Amino acid sequence: MPKEAKKEVIIAQELAKKQREISISEFFTKNRHLLGFDNPLRALLMTVKEAVDNSLDACNEAKILPDIHVELKKITEERFKVIVEDNGPGIVKEQIPRIFAKLLYGSKFHRLRMSRGQQGIGISASVLYSQLSTGKASVILSKIHPKKPAHYYELKIDTAKNEPLIVKDEIKDWSHKDHGTRIEIELDAKYQKGKQSVDEFLKQVAIVNPYVKITYITPENEKIEFPRVTNELPIEAKEIMPHPYGLELGTLIRMLAETSARSVQGLLTSEFSRIGSGTAKEMCEKAGLKPDQKPHSLTAEQAEKLFRSMQEVKVIAPPTDCLSPIGAELLEKGLRKEIPADFYVTTSRSPVVYRGFPFTIEVGIAYGGSLEKESQVKLMRFANRVPLLYQQGACAITEAVTGISWKPYGLNQSGSNIPTGPAAIVIHMASVWVPFTSEAKDAIAHYDEIIKEIKLALQECGRKLNAYINKHVRAQEQREKIDLFEKYIPELANALSNLTSDKKEVLEEKLKKLLKKELPTLEAENGAKEQSK
Repeated sequence: MPKEAKKEVIIAQELAKKQREISISEFFTKNRHLLGFDNPLRALLMTVKEAVDNSLDACNEAKILPDIHVELKKITEERFKVIVEDNGPGIVKEQIPRIFAKLLYGSKFHRLRMSRGQQGIGISASVLYSQLSTGKASVILSKIHPKKPAHYYELKIDTAKNEPLIVKDEIKDWSHKDHGTRIEIELDAKYQKGKQSVDEFLKQVAIVNPYVKITYITPENEKIEFPRVTNELPIEAKEIMPHPYGLELGTLIRMLAETSARSVQGLLTSEFSRIGSGTAKEMCEKAGLKPDQKPHSLTAEQAEKLFRSMQEVKVIAPPTDCLSPIGAELLEKGLRKEIPADFYVTTSRSPVVYRGFPFTIEVGIAYGGSLEKESQVKLMRFANRVPLLYQQGACAITEAVTGISWKPYGLNQSGSNIPTGPAAIVIHMASVWVPFTSEAKDAIAHYDEIIKEIKLALQECGRKLNAYINKHVRAQEQREKIDLFEKYIPELANALSNLTSDKKEVLEEKLKKLLKKELPTLEAENGAKEQSK
């Protein structure tokens, strides 16, 4: 073998020795910004968010009215301890290490139903960030029954293997608690109030989850309570089968290989939503397949033909009982509880479908009260009842808001920007699959179907807002102008008296009569404008 060829073989062999599998934990250790842990301020918020999301989902599944305690303890200027405790069903002992110290481990990823988290990354990512920034283990205490012991763990993550490292495993006395879970995570972080703070996050959680009671202890040891305004738990979201219109070819090939169904027709009717025997036969015929053909026997070419036929045959939309919307009435209660205003309007639209996935858009607007008149409208974005506080400009919700002309609805707007005025707008997307733009789940992707539904909901609320503004706000503004004019009548009468030599008292009386005569006309004009709108 020539020397150059031998050299190339040696290089290839050396490179081969360096190749090894990358653990998902190792990947996110170097790319934690993808999960939202890109700075100390956001890391604090993300940790609280993931823990609260887990608590709310657990309580919902167990049909328990959530009572959540959140506490931020300041250790140093750059280090905090996050404590989140709930009254949920608790976690069985064997599952605790994997849930909190293993990435991509969870029960929601394979289920098609609305839930806050799905990827199995959230809370374990917080544990990983804590470990990276402080070197300390995270503490978990959980109890599943009044007569069962509470299990105490101190956990880290073996990043090379993506497996839990159990630092401590003990039984603890938690006699005052019947069931629930408590987590303590120490991390390098930064706390401040404002739009993207823990304070704002919890306030927004309380708006779209009006059945939740949250007790929050700030780093300054200030106690803030967000009371529940209803004892009505959300409608339970039911799991559905995948719909053929949301299917991808690779997924179908995997299903054909793994199914226990004995025929292609059996696979279609038992593992897909809205496909009956007649529809299944039509799909098989269109693909040139026999309905009783065994799924495992299909070639790649036949699988692709079946996939194409599944997209072409008409199938009714998937069921929508996989969603658990807030509802217009409860959304208004949540708004009234947290945002003092003069007027509230909400709507919850009927579910629609994109890519075979059902979703619902809900919108609420609060107007007036203590809301600032000259600043931009406060826009609050939500997905599956979770606030989205970052990447507002990259979100489909923001595109929908700025894509509407708000002047006909009574708000000021400069170009294609967020409108200005004393208002707060809440927009909530409920779906079995929210198309987030990244793993950090901060913004919703720009699907035309989603943007269209948001605009329709905003316009519906906007019309009612405009009617209110015309009837109350503009009439009040007109009254204030008239009162102001009336205030200056004596000075005007005095000036006219000097010019005309008429008596000041007579002129003043005439001006008052003229003002009273014009008032009904102005009020009638306002009423006519309101009706025309």
